[in-house]
Amino acid sequence: MDNDIIRLIKDKDEDGLKILHQQYNALIFYIVRGILKKEEDVQECVNDVYMRIWTKFHLYDQGKSSLYTWLITIARNTALNHVKKLNNNEDEIPENLCTSPSPEDALLKKESAQRLMNFVSNLSNMEQQLFYRKYYYMQSISQIGAELGLTERSVEGKLYRLRKKLRKLMEVNFNEY
Repeated sequence: MDNDIIRLIKDKDEDGLKILHQQYNALIFYIVRGILKKEEDVQECVNDVYMRIWTKFHLYDQGKSSLYTWLITIARNTALNHVKKLNNNEDEIPENLCTSPSPEDALLKKESAQRLMNFVSNLSNMEQQLFYRKYYYMQSISQIGAELGLTERSVEGKLYRLRKKLRKLMEVNFNEY
């Protein structure tokens, strides 16, 4: 099914977007609602997600990620950009202020993120779920607890131990990089 969607959208056939909407709309709403709380912001952001999917689909590379993963990334990043936009409306930044990181900083940030993801991939399934839900999908403690059948206190404790474990792994392995 995903291959049909990919082919149709790459050919700029709107039926591909309709099928994608039918199959993945609940997932996209789930990701966006985890980051944005106001329903009007969620609706606007989801519309932006579909616009971005349509206009940026030529950048999708099946060899790098599944369609599912790519859609999650698009939804998450669009929602985070929407949060920034909402916050920027409150605190206007002068246009002449350069906020772009230097190429060196961007490379260091990317390498650090890759190292962290290597460590996360070696965690247990439950630890990975907690990590992704909290730090990637930006879910609240109560939402994580409700979906995993845990108390909020239990989630907080597990996240504390998880951060401690990751910190220790990164410190021990720091010299390897």
